[in-house]
Amino acid sequence: MADSILVSLGGTQHDADAPFLHADDLAAVRGDGVFETLLVRSGRARCVRLHLERLVRSASAMELPAPDLDEWRSMVDTAVKAWTEAHGTTREALLRLVYTRGREHGSAPTAYATVDAVPDRVASARTDGVRVVTLDRGFSIDLAAAAPWQLLGAKTLSYATNMAALRHAASEGYDDVIFVSSEGAVLEGPRSTVVAIYGDTLVTPPVEIGILESTTARAVFDLAAQEGHKTETGVLRPEDLVAADSVWLLSSVTLAARVTHLNRYAMPVPADTAAFTALVDRAIAVDD
Repeated sequence: MADSILVSLGGTQHDADAPFLHADDLAAVRGDGVFETLLVRSGRARCVRLHLERLVRSASAMELPAPDLDEWRSMVDTAVKAWTEAHGTTREALLRLVYTRGREHGSAPTAYATVDAVPDRVASARTDGVRVVTLDRGFSIDLAAAAPWQLLGAKTLSYATNMAALRHAASEGYDDVIFVSSEGAVLEGPRSTVVAIYGDTLVTPPVEIGILESTTARAVFDLAAQEGHKTETGVLRPEDLVAADSVWLLSSVTLAARVTHLNRYAMPVPADTAAFTALVDRAIAVDD
């Protein structure tokens, strides 16, 4: 981890190779916390406001103390500055914000930021796209409203199911996953949001069906609407994805990965993939 940066809330930089969390921190023993992942590009963390707003919503759903956004933004600035001083502004990075309930037997919450190089998988996903399999998530689209304690709209640290799905997909020869509900409705990816394009219309599933609100999709849809595109939220099914001109997985770090295959079906190649990826690049540069 020699390239990594670790900063705690308050601005103190720590040795990223030295122990930091207590062994009984509830992040480690129960996944009891929330997080955000941001892209650092050209020496700036992208979509900071949107990520901090979502951090507040996730913390509220988890009944964690409300984050002081000035303190968190300051921590982001400190972490990004440390990264750019060490690596310059040309190297992209992944900045992760973590907020946990603290130690098992009582303590103040734990809050910190890490910065590390963007994973190698990102470059190939951006340029070559991803082969995707649909997997049953095991719940109905009505669950979020009926059982808010399931935290379906919060970005929690409980990602074991998501990572298991990705490992299963890899074992079957796929790069990524799109979850579907028990009714067969398209939900989201383990670390991405689904966007289907039909002509000049962008469509993504609604958050009300139990998915995380995507900061990247929100930024893209806001800019797309300003530039004359139509944007919609609506329940999609896998067959609707097959009928789309193109399907994309959006996320904060990978940004836009085109779905090249869906359950081994070769998706159509749009005439100009660069137009959408350029839209995404412009969108994440709007808000900081």
